Amino acid sequence: MVLQDPDLPPRPISRHRRNQSQHNIGGAGAVETPVVLNGEYLNKAKISEGGKKLRKNWTSTWVVLDTDKLLFYKDSKQEALTNLKPGCSPDGMDLCGAVAEWTTEKSSRKNVLQITTSSGSEFLLQADNYHTISKWHDAIKRTADNLVKVFKSSKLTYSMSDSADKNGVKNRLKKFITRRPSMKTLQEKGIIKDRVFGCPLLALCEREGTTVPNFVRQCVEAVEKRGLEADGIYRVSGNLATIQKLRFLVDQEVEFNLDDSQWEDIHVVTGALKMFFRELPEPLFPFPFFELFVEAIKTKECKQKVQVMKKLVLQLPKPNQDTMRVLFRHLQTILTCSQKNLMSTQGISIVFGPTLMWPELDCGNMAVNMVYQNQIVEFILIESPEIFGLQKK
Repeated sequence: MVLQDPDLPPRPISRHRRNQSQHNIGGAGAVETPVVLNGEYLNKAKISEGGKKLRKNWTSTWVVLDTDKLLFYKDSKQEALTNLKPGCSPDGMDLCGAVAEWTTEKSSRKNVLQITTSSGSEFLLQADNYHTISKWHDAIKRTADNLVKVFKSSKLTYSMSDSADKNGVKNRLKKFITRRPSMKTLQEKGIIKDRVFGCPLLALCEREGTTVPNFVRQCVEAVEKRGLEADGIYRVSGNLATIQKLRFLVDQEVEFNLDDSQWEDIHVVTGALKMFFRELPEPLFPFPFFELFVEAIKTKECKQKVQVMKKLVLQLPKPNQDTMRVLFRHLQTILTCSQKNLMSTQGISIVFGPTLMWPELDCGNMAVNMVYQNQIVEFILIESPEIFGLQKK
């Protein structure tokens, strides 16, 4: 079966956290027909080789999925489709024993797929279009699973040279592939911990025993303590490396104090808070409510629009509703210092519109969606005293 830019049905987007496979494999032991993708430009970075970390360097690469490996061509599409010069061969990655999974920890880019080979090398593949990279995720994972099945079900007898392999390399490799611990086992042993960034809001609040994530409250308190008059608060970007360092501490449940000197730049705190909301698998405005809020913002009469918005907010799950109330009360506080921080309701909505809500399916006009996202957040911000029952500032 050859797939070339297939016209697949839209897939639900979980934004930055897509850790579960979106395809089903046939009956136990069944080996599917090999999948071949004839090539597409993707962004590629090799971040480790044989367990040794490498400096990440993104390059646009023509990627081809063969029956058992990925091939990378440096120059052009034409090179991938024609015979290479004698003695030359493209870079490749053996998919036997490889693990393909979504990641948000290894890059700040969206739609990043990490592939770890059986030899310990790690590659990142990325595309701006989720539909494109999802196709590659499914095909690579299916290929790797097929190769494991073939390896496990093979009934071929080994040759004399194979049986004479005193080191038992093949047997050890087979055991390594078939005995890899599950994600659940790794979590139970504490090797992999439940994270804060990228964790579903309801699950995170249940784990913490609250309806507003602790990290959100910490950031809000820090900003209101020392950042209300900061020029361009929430609009200005903080240092990404420092933001990622803070994120790592939060995910590892390491104690930290946002008043510490290493977080002195308040834009690092605001950047981390925005990243938290962007990386929710389902946004603060849940997917089923996206179109409902879009329809609500189209309401002509203002008082009626406020009531419709208020009714929708009251229908949200408790963690979404309470977190939204805390955040919009905070943004109202930001606006009380607008003469100093130079932020307006429009400026805040441009920042938080696409951060707090996005459609479940990657379809439709993104520009139109962005307009609605900004308008919805701006309207709720303006009318938050009535919608959330807040005290007017």
